[in-house]
Parts: sequence; C-alpha cells; structure tokens
Amino acid sequence: MFKLPGAQRSRFLWKGLLLGGLSGSVGALLGIVGVGAYIVDTLTRPKRLAPFAAYTFSPFELGIPAEDVEFPPLHAEHQVSGWYVSHPEATTTIIVSPGYRGTKTDVLGLCALLWKDGHNVLVFEYFGHGTVVGESVTLGYREINDFLGAVEYAKQRAPKTRLGAVGYSMGAAVSIMGTARSSDVEALIADSAFATHRRVVDYAVRRTLHLPFVIFDWITDAILSWRAGYRFDQVEPLRDIGRLAPRPVLIIHGTEDTIVDPNDAPLLYDAAGEPKELWIVKGVEHCGAYFADRQAYMHKVLSFFDLYLKQLPPATGQDSSKRSDVAQRLSEAS
Repeated sequence: MFKLPGAQRSRFLWKGLLLGGLSGSVGALLGIVGVGAYIVDTLTRPKRLAPFAAYTFSPFELGIPAEDVEFPPLHAEHQVSGWYVSHPEATTTIIVSPGYRGTKTDVLGLCALLWKDGHNVLVFEYFGHGTVVGESVTLGYREINDFLGAVEYAKQRAPKTRLGAVGYSMGAAVSIMGTARSSDVEALIADSAFATHRRVVDYAVRRTLHLPFVIFDWITDAILSWRAGYRFDQVEPLRDIGRLAPRPVLIIHGTEDTIVDPNDAPLLYDAAGEPKELWIVKGVEHCGAYFADRQAYMHKVLSFFDLYLKQLPPATGQDSSKRSDVAQRLSEAS
C-alpha cells in the first residue's frame, strides 16, 4: 500500500486539523449570528392578531363611561389608540399602559377601579403592540414617544388635574423612562419592570437556551442597531429612575417571574431616590400581583395615589428626605 513520506504526512495532518478547526469556527460564528438575528426578529416582528382577538371585554361590560380616543406620540407620524374615562369630580388623572404586545383590555379591571375611586383614567396601547398591528415594534425605545404623547393628551383633556402613571412589564419600564423625561407625572407605579433592555434579553436567553448571553451579546446588539435603529444601552430604566426624585415611585414584582428577572426590582429600587417603596410578592409570576390578591393590590395602588396626588402638595423643588418623612407619617396615620 502506498504511503506518504513522513514530512508530507505531517503537513497533510496539520492542514486537515487547520481546515477542520476553521470550519468549526465558521460554523460556530454562523450559529451565534443566527441566534442574534433570531432574538432581534422575535423582539421586533410585527404582531398578528388571533382570529377572535376582538371578542373580549370592554368598558361597556363594566359600566364605565369610556370613550375611544386617539392622540399623536411626541415624535412620530402614527396615532396612539386608547380609552379615556372622565370622572366628574376628579382632581387627578392616571395614565395606564400595558406591556409588550399587550392591549388596553389587559388592564381594564384596574382602570375601572381607579375610575370608581375618583380618578380620570387614560389607558392606551403602545403602537403596534395592541389591536393596531402590522408595524414592527421595539422593546421600549420607540414606545417612549407614545407614553409622552399620552402625557400631553392627559394634560389637554384635564389641565387642572395632577398626573400619575401605572405601567406593566415593558409599559412599566417605558413609564419610568418617560416620567424621567416629563416633570408632569408626579407619582409612578411600576409593576414587573425590567432594569435594562440587555438584562431582560439575557434572562430570556439563559432560561430558554441555557447558555450565557455574553456569547451572543455583541452580535445581537449590532443586529438590533442595524434592524431596529437602536442599541441595548439606549433603553435603561435603571439609569433613568434616579431622575424621578423627589417624585415617588412604587416598584412591584413577583418572586417567580419567568419573563423579567425578579432581581431587577431591587436594582431599580436601589437606584431610585426618595420617596420610594418596593413591594415583593412571593410566589407570583410576571404581572401577577393583582391576581394573587386583588384587594391588597388595589389598596396599595389607591393609597399610593391618594397620598401623593391628593394629600401631599407637588414635589417640585422639595427635599426628597423631608418629603419621604412626611409621606411616612401620613401613611402611618391612615
């Protein structure tokens, strides 16, 4: 049998190993790029409505006088849709926003109870996420404009009322970032908010692929910039929440959240200024605190807005620590 000389066999072997290693590296790189592209596509893909998505509850079933409204975002061409519920004796208006790919119907129960407590309520859907579909979405980057548009609309509808906000999941994260950019919102409740865009993607990758996200971080960020026009570090509620003080923030999160890392809640709390409150609900999934104990949840929400929007004067120019002390005394007295 023919055999190659020793030197040739050695060169042949090394060449094979080199080509094999190169092929493996290219394959691994293509796999990483593929995962990054899949993550970005999943985040930004236009929503499709289920065949019977419109067959659901509305304000009609709850007997609240809601009107269909549309308003422009701060900087964009589309119209944001929602319901506005006016209360004849209201001195406050609460802006309510659902989460990623959520609809205003998702938070209708909360809206009804806020209205019954004497608040005007403006609930809206982030464009492309709710019943208006067919447009690509982002995870909080473009949606800030919708929130700020809601603030302007609420001011126009009831200019003498004080504004509060409640947001869920992505809506909570956007509400934090939007409130940091608008002095008109005086009190904020953030339920199941993520601390940063990168962290929520990291959490999803670790839970689904069981791999560290650091492998896909750079390429996913680059594809996100190319496909959606923004990067991870442009969506960071953790960076913005400190700008809310001396306006109060209540952070709510469940310990069994499989969508947003429960550790994001204490991160946000530590970064926030006074006055602030953290309510961790044991054994509860993503945005599940309301359903775990409706009465306790609404008592917490209504007491928060009653204290900061009805009992205490506006926070502008006040010392955060003094305001927090006053709020504590009033809360204990009630």
